[in-house]
Amino acid sequence: MGWVTSKLLVSRACCVENQVNGHRFSIEEFARDVRAGLAKTGQKELYSKYFYDDLGTALFEAITLLPEYGLTRADLRLLRAHAGRLSPESGRISIVAELGSGSGEKARCILPYLTGPDGLIYCPIDISPAALTRCERDVSDIPHLRVMPFENSYVEGLAAAARLRKPGSSMLVLFLGSSLGNFEPDAAAKFLREIRGMVMPADWVLLSTDLVKPVDRMLAAYQDELGLTAVFNLNLLARINRELGANFNLNHFEHEARYCDSEQRIEMHLRATVDQTVSIGQDLTVQLNAGETIWTESSYKFHPQQVAALAGKAGFVCEAQWIDAEWPFAQSLLRAVGN
Repeated sequence: MGWVTSKLLVSRACCVENQVNGHRFSIEEFARDVRAGLAKTGQKELYSKYFYDDLGTALFEAITLLPEYGLTRADLRLLRAHAGRLSPESGRISIVAELGSGSGEKARCILPYLTGPDGLIYCPIDISPAALTRCERDVSDIPHLRVMPFENSYVEGLAAAARLRKPGSSMLVLFLGSSLGNFEPDAAAKFLREIRGMVMPADWVLLSTDLVKPVDRMLAAYQDELGLTAVFNLNLLARINRELGANFNLNHFEHEARYCDSEQRIEMHLRATVDQTVSIGQDLTVQLNAGETIWTESSYKFHPQQVAALAGKAGFVCEAQWIDAEWPFAQSLLRAVGN
């Protein structure tokens, strides 16, 4: 091996652009998606990408510190334990590109092992300019490191980073956290194929995924004792009130997390506690019966072999896989193969 083993009240803000989870969207798009999801017959739904306004982002950062939410700590433990192994036996990495870099805290565990006299380019890719500014500041003391941030989507940012490759060198792509689990299975497979289309054979991807574990432990991470996840979930309705002129009464909903064993996913829902009629903007009215839910998020969990199989179908081979002993969580080191 090369490595060690919807039209809804948009006139007032039609030019505003939001930035969330590797995707840019306008108020018009937000309104269209809300209309489509809430007008569905049967299960109503809202897209989880709209969780992350300023308040939602702050709430999620707090959630990652909770004792019930072990994902982030497991990711960091694995990086600290294995970062020293991320050095190819042949060839040289000239670029590290991180999808959804945030502040760069995780990349900082890796970068010192890959820098050398010839230099290394680190390309944090995020849609938050504030996060990129912090990231650039926090890694600026690493010798021989040049930081070139891209305020862009995952795909567009990675394409731009790949163009900086030095001849004869390779690239390492970091996709950490557990973001792949927020994709539907077909979309996850498509996304990995898109990444493969932008890298070359012998390039590398370090992919983090949360694993299947006892149901009570998985559920606890999404319905914490303090109720922060409930506030995070309810903030999606509050955001629709603020930005689209809706009149959701948050006191008439409760947070619910459930595990679907057949799909290996945690689902987050908002359950109506009373019969109610909600207006959104001037031309959409939604009827909700007591007990009816709005599905807001899916978080897929994996078995280790499923990650390797998914990667293989996308054009990668899994060269190494490390699993945290305290919180079942995997980092998989993938090498691009084929044309």
